[in-house]
Amino acid sequence: MVNSKRLLWASFFSIFAAGVGFAIRGGILGDWAKLYGFTNTELGQITGGGLTGFGVIIILFSFIADRVGYGKLMVVAFVCHLLSAILTLSAGVAYASGGKDACFQALYWGMFLFAIGNGTCEAVVNPLVATLFPKEKTHYLNILHAGWPGGLILGGLASAVLAGNIRWEIQMCLFLVPTVLYGVMMLGQKFPISESLKAGTSFGKVLAEFAAPVLLFLLVIHAMVGYVELGTDSWIGKITGTIMASPQNGLLLFVYTSSLMFAMRFFAGPIVHRISPLGLLFVSGILGFLGLSLLGRAESVIGCVIAATVYACGKTFLWPTMLGVASEQFPRGGAVTLGMMGGIGMLSAGLLGGPGIGFKQDYFASQELQKTPAVYDRYKAENENAFLGFKVKGLDGAKVGVVEDGGKAMADDLAKLDANKAAPKDSGKELRALNDWWKNIAQKTAADDKKVVEGSVLFGSKQALVYTAFVPLTMAICYLLLLLYFKAKGGYKQVHIEEEIAAAGADM
Repeated sequence: MVNSKRLLWASFFSIFAAGVGFAIRGGILGDWAKLYGFTNTELGQITGGGLTGFGVIIILFSFIADRVGYGKLMVVAFVCHLLSAILTLSAGVAYASGGKDACFQALYWGMFLFAIGNGTCEAVVNPLVATLFPKEKTHYLNILHAGWPGGLILGGLASAVLAGNIRWEIQMCLFLVPTVLYGVMMLGQKFPISESLKAGTSFGKVLAEFAAPVLLFLLVIHAMVGYVELGTDSWIGKITGTIMASPQNGLLLFVYTSSLMFAMRFFAGPIVHRISPLGLLFVSGILGFLGLSLLGRAESVIGCVIAATVYACGKTFLWPTMLGVASEQFPRGGAVTLGMMGGIGMLSAGLLGGPGIGFKQDYFASQELQKTPAVYDRYKAENENAFLGFKVKGLDGAKVGVVEDGGKAMADDLAKLDANKAAPKDSGKELRALNDWWKNIAQKTAADDKKVVEGSVLFGSKQALVYTAFVPLTMAICYLLLLLYFKAKGGYKQVHIEEEIAAAGADM
């Protein structure tokens, strides 16, 4: 017998685990920049690698999820989560032995492997929940995806409390707690057969769903959802921390907005009964535009809180409600429809959102700092960063970190390195080079440089949000077009496979 509620909550905790890992990673980006010298674009590439892997695996595994079975794929997810921890946690060793490039590879591929586990979960739990609750898909998909902000809350709080006190490696391990929990909850459970498989839908008919213009339009919109929601989430704690001149406050604000999302997603059902899923999505797009626009212009803590509240209300229902609409309108597609939606969203976030928003920060910050050429020359990165054919020399994260704290963290790291008698003689090359730069070049002008550098970083962060705000505005226009389309057809109505089959039989 299928235990629907147990499988729902096990699925919830698998999404929860992904949220924990994602939030902690966002909270320790600053640590990675300072310890290993990454630029914002490079940090965006690391976070983007995780989201890219997430998207690829969702798509690939969605093609086999219904046939192979949900339970077997969840075993794959569990193993990948465990293995990802080993590779990610080796970053410090990689840096000591191979420098920045080796460290980048360890973090990038560790996040990629973590994303494979997340993507496998996503490929399974969306069609699983849609199958368990066929009459209330949008409502229960929103409950399922409340696990995401729930994980962000735990991960964000952990980063806020532990940052500066406990190494990032220990923080990163917290995602294993909900991972073990979902593994135990799914152990020995019987999994249902999807609607599509139960109806005997051939694979050809599943693929034929993607010839529908409405579904293709939904895929394009969901790419924008991934860009604006997950791409922004990769950076929002760091950006708001810069605006409020406190990384801790930035993380706490991230926890606050995630708490709003967590609570509101449990009430999606009553809302869509009143204004329809598309009506909810239209309002969400407008609020997302207003929230990001306000956040990019905020000048105070109160301004940040108000803007972030509006933005949180805007992004809360986007992802799960989009999945609900796709599943309700194209149920024959089963896991493939939901997998393509989720995969496109994640790929957009990984390839465009994370790197793109990071690039915008680098671009606007460097443009602002170039107004003071001598300071820019001292803090610019060695290599250019590129995004979609555009190029810029961003600011070196390690150098910015040094001027922000007056070299204290660097001095502590050097002391620890010198105290480690077992360390190889050539270890810490980049750290020692950074120290030489500080002592011989930057320290004497640091008092004046600090204000200019921090002002440029703040400007870049805010401008990135202002420009990103036009993505949810475009989404709102797309939702309005869909509302008009369905109104012309008599209104938005959920499609049920069994009713289609019955109607076809009556016509014969």
